[in-house]
Amino acid sequence: MMKKLLLGTILLALPIVISAPAMAEVGISVGITLPPPVVFAAPPEVIVMPDTDDVYVVPDVDVDIFFWGGWWWRPWEGRWYRSRYYNRGWAYYRNVPSFYFDVDPGWRGYYRDHNWYGHRWDYQRIPHRRLQQNWQGWHSNRYWQRRGTWGVQSYQPRATPQRQELRRQRQEQYRQRPEVQRHQQERQSQDRQRQQRVQQPQRPQHESQVQQPRRQPQGQPQPQASQPRGGQRQGESRPEASQPRGGQRQGEPRPQASQPRGGQRRGEPQGQGDQREQRSGERPDRGGPGPR
Repeated sequence: MMKKLLLGTILLALPIVISAPAMAEVGISVGITLPPPVVFAAPPEVIVMPDTDDVYVVPDVDVDIFFWGGWWWRPWEGRWYRSRYYNRGWAYYRNVPSFYFDVDPGWRGYYRDHNWYGHRWDYQRIPHRRLQQNWQGWHSNRYWQRRGTWGVQSYQPRATPQRQELRRQRQEQYRQRPEVQRHQQERQSQDRQRQQRVQQPQRPQHESQVQQPRRQPQGQPQPQASQPRGGQRQGESRPEASQPRGGQRQGEPRPQASQPRGGQRRGEPQGQGDQREQRSGERPDRGGPGPR
């Protein structure tokens, strides 16, 4: 029983593991329609195109699939896609690759007739593995230019001004294609919408959001307001000034206390002042002896 459960768990997890790389590749082109897949019975062979900077093309399929600079390239409905693989992983490429305007639009007819502008074209079919192993070295050493001018017999490569003029003409012809114009209109519309979103002023945060008073978490003491001077608490009425005894109003001078008779000091018992006066009067005069 345990073996059956373990086997069922493995079978359920297997499709998730297999589909993860495919989902990652598709995620690169989210929002852009991907081209339909091209099925190959075996890795495709390629040929190198004359008058190009090492541009390879797959001749045995009806759609244009190129190899250049370590990437596989494919146009579809006015857009361009590229991948590291010839049959999967296509991702949208925003611009037209620079090599494309060096490719002659009539290359398929020249390939079929083995003829390149009146010269015999003995092209060489290059297996996929050989291409992957050697394309960098061939590009660095200019292998195809030095080796019989791309297989075209008695052919002189075009001069640089002539190649530039051909590039300009092909670029203009490419822009006139209906699918390319539709794609350009879509891109312009998307760019305008993006600019409008960027230029649209945003409302200040203090206007869009009303500041709510902070709620004191339960269990914490409320902060006490600062006490006014003199220790009086907020909200308490000030104590009225105590009225002096005897009905004296505020601001009136207080009557001075009457001095006790006989020089009596404040707080002394009555009679002590008289005794001091009597003692002072009884003090003998130091000028002579008193009466006997």
